[in-house]
Amino acid sequence: MGMTGKDVVQFMKENDVKSVDFKFMDFPGLWQHVTFPAAHITEEVFEEGHGFDGSSIRGWQPIHASDMLLMPDPNTMVVDPFYDRKTISLICNIEDPITREGYSRDPRYVARKAEAYLKSTGIGDVIYMGPEAEFFIFDDVRYSTQPGHSFFYVDSKEAQWNTGREENPNLAYKPRYKEGYFPVPPTDALANLRNEMVQVMEECGINVECQHHEVATAGQAEIDMRFAPLVEMADKLNLFKYVVKNVAKRNGKTATFMPKPVLNDNGSGMHTHQSIWKDGKPLFAGDGYGGMSEMGLHYIGGILKHSRALAAFAAPTTNSYKRLVPGFEAPVNLAYSSRNRSAAVRIPMYSPSPKAKRIELRFPDPSCNPYLAFSAMAMAGIDGIQNKIDPGEPLDKDIYGLSPEELSEIPSLPGSLEEALDALEEDHEFLLKGDVFTEDVIETWLDYKMNSEATKVHMAPHPIEFELYYDI
Repeated sequence: MGMTGKDVVQFMKENDVKSVDFKFMDFPGLWQHVTFPAAHITEEVFEEGHGFDGSSIRGWQPIHASDMLLMPDPNTMVVDPFYDRKTISLICNIEDPITREGYSRDPRYVARKAEAYLKSTGIGDVIYMGPEAEFFIFDDVRYSTQPGHSFFYVDSKEAQWNTGREENPNLAYKPRYKEGYFPVPPTDALANLRNEMVQVMEECGINVECQHHEVATAGQAEIDMRFAPLVEMADKLNLFKYVVKNVAKRNGKTATFMPKPVLNDNGSGMHTHQSIWKDGKPLFAGDGYGGMSEMGLHYIGGILKHSRALAAFAAPTTNSYKRLVPGFEAPVNLAYSSRNRSAAVRIPMYSPSPKAKRIELRFPDPSCNPYLAFSAMAMAGIDGIQNKIDPGEPLDKDIYGLSPEELSEIPSLPGSLEEALDALEEDHEFLLKGDVFTEDVIETWLDYKMNSEATKVHMAPHPIEFELYYDI
């Protein structure tokens, strides 16, 4: 049995809770919130919801149909660790106040429908997601875009580019480019800060497996959570990002999940582990390649078939494609392997246990909306299982040793957000099954991403263009 509204109200009384924070996700993928005095939250609120203006949320209702309901989910209750007054946090579903149905553009509703669709197929009863979200911790970030100038400036006391800076004194020990994985302190200057993040996450009910410095200089980090069912994991990833950003800020630093904030060093990805279970048993373990079952390989087949469209949700920013560049370690090759990390899909071989058998999709990044990205991945894999899609031969050769002819036979990810959006427009039937995604959701995503993001970046003069062309 899960929590009920009655349980939440009882907890508030017993623990002298002063405020209640309702959190929900906008369409592109940012958490939003509204806070109430504790006295306002009664058992009835969990049945009747709280009205708000949906027209002010990015990608949502038009102004003439703007009334929406916030419906708090009692199972998501945590004590918010960042408020001075004792505050509990509840994640909300969004409902239409007239029909009382879930709102189709609420990302969490899409994810709830994806879980329900899996069960309805009889394939399995739970799909687990395990994202490895990477991020950067900086000391100073400034940016500006004006008609006559544009710039960004990021800085870190850890950054290799600061070895010659006068720091009164400069104590060196700055990770070399692409050598941040895993030197001990003092070169890793952020271990204590990451431990503080982990402590707060654990206090919020997030099961953390490990934390470490990542490959790049300038404060790249990774904290790994234990896998969980799709909707629960998306909830936890939002809480994870919230904790990372706020713990960084209260320590005088700033954290970003932007995929590629630093030139000429590794970007931040979000390798996402996935498996389907039924009746408490893992379904991806078998005697096929990499210890996979036929179902697991068909899931990979679906992922690979639809990867170019998936990229529009899993790598959904123009900045994502500064990371996904061919010729580096980036997983741009639409193939699978048990070892090759340049393949889009890897089959981890760390453990012989059937319970550990899973696939790892390597091209997503943490700029995504996790509800939509996880749902899209699940729908692609389910499509592969339903249609018994053969994933082809594994890519076990060294990608850098392949001839141009061999390399040309391996399909690759889109090279830009525009290409990914085009791929989604052409290939999204698999997302519409079970009414998980709707045509309206797809069209709204395509329109928002193209007009509010891709075109905006496309139209802006770039500093490197001055370097290349000013004297032309």
